[in-house]
Amino acid sequence: MTNLNYGIIGNCRSAALISETGAIEWCCLPEFDSSSVFGKILDAEIGGSFEIRCSDDYKITQKYLENTSILVTTFNNGTDAFEINDFMPRYRKDKGGYVIPPEIIRYFKKISGSPVFKVIYDPKLEYASGQTVSYVKEDHIISVSNSTKFDSLFMYSNFDLTAIKESNEITLEQDGYILLAYNEKIFTPTQTKINLEFERTKTYWLGWADKTTEYRKFNKQIMRSAITLKLLSYEKTGAVLAAATTSLPETLGEVRNWDYRFCWIRDASMVVKVVSGLGHKKMAKNYLQFIIDLVPDKDEKLQIMYGINKEKTLTEETLDHLSGYMGSKPVRIGNAAYSQRQNDIYGILMDVIHQQLITFNNDTENGEELWNITQGIVWVVAKHWQEPDKGIWEFRTEERHFTFSKILCWTAVDKAIKVAKILGKKSKVEKWEPLAEAIKNDIMEHAWNDSVQAFTQSYGSYDLDTSVLLMENYGFIEAKDPKYIATVKAIERDLSNDGLLYRYKNKDDFGHPSSSFTICTFWFINSLYKIGETKKAEKLFEQLLSYSNHLGLFSEDIDFKTKRLLGNFPQAYSHLALIETAINLSNITEEEEVLGAIKN
Repeated sequence: MTNLNYGIIGNCRSAALISETGAIEWCCLPEFDSSSVFGKILDAEIGGSFEIRCSDDYKITQKYLENTSILVTTFNNGTDAFEINDFMPRYRKDKGGYVIPPEIIRYFKKISGSPVFKVIYDPKLEYASGQTVSYVKEDHIISVSNSTKFDSLFMYSNFDLTAIKESNEITLEQDGYILLAYNEKIFTPTQTKINLEFERTKTYWLGWADKTTEYRKFNKQIMRSAITLKLLSYEKTGAVLAAATTSLPETLGEVRNWDYRFCWIRDASMVVKVVSGLGHKKMAKNYLQFIIDLVPDKDEKLQIMYGINKEKTLTEETLDHLSGYMGSKPVRIGNAAYSQRQNDIYGILMDVIHQQLITFNNDTENGEELWNITQGIVWVVAKHWQEPDKGIWEFRTEERHFTFSKILCWTAVDKAIKVAKILGKKSKVEKWEPLAEAIKNDIMEHAWNDSVQAFTQSYGSYDLDTSVLLMENYGFIEAKDPKYIATVKAIERDLSNDGLLYRYKNKDDFGHPSSSFTICTFWFINSLYKIGETKKAEKLFEQLLSYSNHLGLFSEDIDFKTKRLLGNFPQAYSHLALIETAINLSNITEEEEVLGAIKN
């Protein structure tokens, strides 16, 4: 079964996906949302890749260097063995800030014997939209594109450059390297310099991991997910990407293919809350500055998403010359959803602002700007909460009164009240409390469906939706409330399929969903834990973890039947929910486990 068996490397400027056989099959340079230089994942014929090939007697294994983002691929035939350490340099400068060049280093370490391999170097710049031609120069290989837009890529190595370009056999007699650079190097790299880049980058990640809170259970999975979320953050502006890819399909052969290399306010806010909770406060500060920079006017409504450099227009287009992942067209760049109205984003953002004000004890930078944004959010919510929207799942046609959106409107006001109390703004508390009460009453009256015995997807609907499970998470309802328990049971009955959850089953703009949305299964497992069904929650969590790829990474979706990963990869949503669920389950005491076993 073909699966998304890729590792991600990156440096918070860009990223690359490397297959389980050591082939770079996706990379955009110089930044996450730039055009691809390797895009085989989106077209096996013309997309372009950078592969290392050995004879069939070599066994290939892959792992991350523990607590880092350095990916190690080992080739071993029993006598001859070597490993490739793939990474993008990232380390602290002496005077502050970080070194994050748009570069990939492939560090070849000889283990034993005289390993022999070939390099298949086939860059295809500008999404393979034109011809890319490579030339051997004195100390590098330059690849240039002749498409409508000029682009270039530089390769440096201590291997024979002609042998690389011609894919001739190379015998590894000592350690070597290949460095890919978006910019031409002023000084030719050396093995000593490459070794230093490796050690500096390893030290950075080990230091970052050391600052991450440890848990007694599932710590390995929490750490890998935290590093993955860090890799999806953009150093320059504080933006957080939904995923590193575009157009990996939710279902093979269908058209649910989207570009996720942007910053969704919802996804990013959830990520920042989780990673900040693990001890990484700087990421939260950077993200909140990103938000402050986007909202210069007090009455400016937030978009649901922005470009990573704060772009507000994300025009969607298709790349018809690419065949798509396993033939799933179209390949899209840009995302038309940027213009949608989704009222839930205000509550999720306010949740982060509230968390940060608690964390920093009223001593946070930009506190006055955050208070301004808080007041602006309440103003927008008060004006628009009674209106329908597109909802969390971004329905592209119909607008409805989605229950999740209403709950998060309530959350926005509830968290704003808490912030006002922290800041001693008593008059605001008195003004906003009736608004929170009005929204809550409206939800309780219109979202509950007696015949279904659940809070449903939208007002007046009979359809169920896993996003409604988060009502407990945001403090809207108690876990022991009979209506919440009934909702969890109804969702399990209607949306669970072999332990995996649909987002919803009702028809949307593209038909009926046919794959499991990974975050929804994590939400469901959390809900089981919250209502006291701990044994079932743990069993389903262990089962879900087994569906990750060989490196513990998750995409957006999982196929119900084959359990293969689908959708954009790696998905921030999936990994933030994995962390939340793992933390909950790692906090189960032995006494709780016994009680849970008796109950279940």
